[in-house]
Amino acid sequence: MTIRIGPEDVLVPLDVPPERRDEYVDNYLKITKESDRLMLFAGDQKVEHLNKDFYGTGISPDDGDPEHLFRIAKKGKIGVFAAQLGLIARYGMDYPDLPYLAKLNSKTDLVKADQMDPISSQLIEVDQVADFADDSALEILGVGYTIYLGSERESEMLREAAQIVYRAHGQGLVTVLWIYPRGKAVKDEKDPHLIAGATGVAAVLGSDFVKVNYPKKEGERSEEIFKEAVAAAGRTKVVCAGGASRDPKSFLQQLHDQIHISGAAGNATGRNIHQKPLEEAARMCDAISAITLDDATVEEALRIYEGK
Repeated sequence: MTIRIGPEDVLVPLDVPPERRDEYVDNYLKITKESDRLMLFAGDQKVEHLNKDFYGTGISPDDGDPEHLFRIAKKGKIGVFAAQLGLIARYGMDYPDLPYLAKLNSKTDLVKADQMDPISSQLIEVDQVADFADDSALEILGVGYTIYLGSERESEMLREAAQIVYRAHGQGLVTVLWIYPRGKAVKDEKDPHLIAGATGVAAVLGSDFVKVNYPKKEGERSEEIFKEAVAAAGRTKVVCAGGASRDPKSFLQQLHDQIHISGAAGNATGRNIHQKPLEEAARMCDAISAITLDDATVEEALRIYEGK
């Protein structure tokens, strides 16, 4: 049964000033489609993964054009489309009705962690995003930022993230933190205790949502050990990264388990959507949204994906 929330159900953090409370509530209801869950279509990998996620064997030729991301977001059902502000500025005039989330930092993967611990510095200020939203009249509902927990440079990213959450809430914007344990000090990026530690950090920083990788541990079921991360986040809602492209049925089953067994509040999916041709990618958006926002079964979502 699909449950919808109203303004009275939105928990407004105390760092949202009184004059911005209505705007925050409106943005939260829009970004979650009044479901209290997040279906985030991730279009920020043009920097993180350069072009290897957008061109090559098994990837639709459609994906070679950055506008493919916007076409998918327009045609499919999503909660919000996450991309860097520059990309939004280049294409937003042709897609004025999309719900956007501005990603404030990015780095390439050319420098590996065994060469130098990762740092992803802020590229755009929250106030600049707010000004852009006013000037462009685009619907920018929130901002996002990545932290590499365990990096020797983590203190810089933690401070930037804390400032971003505070300033974003001051503008009535919703916040999503991407938190990935990474660096020479990190032995297992998928360790369930470490993933739970990451969601706890997001709670301490005051973020509305945190995006983490799905934990793995030999002999354990991921959907069960992921419960630790959901509990550690408290009132910060946990969404899971989609990861590399995989079989649609197993992907949708995993998504369903994350929500209905682990207690996650949605997903952030990129490659499992945009590497497909436009029509198929839009159907995958619809299938993911059916599970995330409308409590559909895996079988119902698979029928949507297959166009039946």
